[in-house]
Amino acid sequence: MSTQKETRQRAGTVEENALRLETEKAEQIIDALNADLADAYVLYHQLHKHHWNVEGAEFLDVHVFLQEVYEDVEDAADELAERLQALGGVPHASMTTLAENATVEPEDEDVYDVRTSLANDLEMMGDVIESYRQHIELADGLGDYATSEMLREQLETIEEHAHHIEHYLEDDTLVTDSATH
Repeated sequence: MSTQKETRQRAGTVEENALRLETEKAEQIIDALNADLADAYVLYHQLHKHHWNVEGAEFLDVHVFLQEVYEDVEDAADELAERLQALGGVPHASMTTLAENATVEPEDEDVYDVRTSLANDLEMMGDVIESYRQHIELADGLGDYATSEMLREQLETIEEHAHHIEHYLEDDTLVTDSATH
């Protein structure tokens, strides 16, 4: 067994790809997808934190919902990484690099009430949605229709989750006034 380490591709580089997308175009899409990947992992960790810490009368429903959402975000991150690798890039993988390249701002380590937590998740999802729309337009403009289709599918999923959070945040509830005082 060899103990020699061989770097196959340096982070931040773009190689020719079998998809026949010009390197200059691939570089732009790879940068966008790496930002989306970083944002996905920030969102994933925040959702997971809220899944762990949710309390209250709606605990089980919110707990299960948040698990579904963070699992979808994790699946999306995997798909993003595989696509940018297919385009000749290197997916961001270290926690430091992901944090440095995220365009979304995670909440701090404190535990908040479920309403505040969900509002923070909705805010971050809104930022991710806006970024996806820009990156779909970028990919379409560069002729990478497969990437734009992948992002459209992910956009549809995150929009649906955001819409559900919006419903959770409405004032209507089955909890009686006496239970909240």
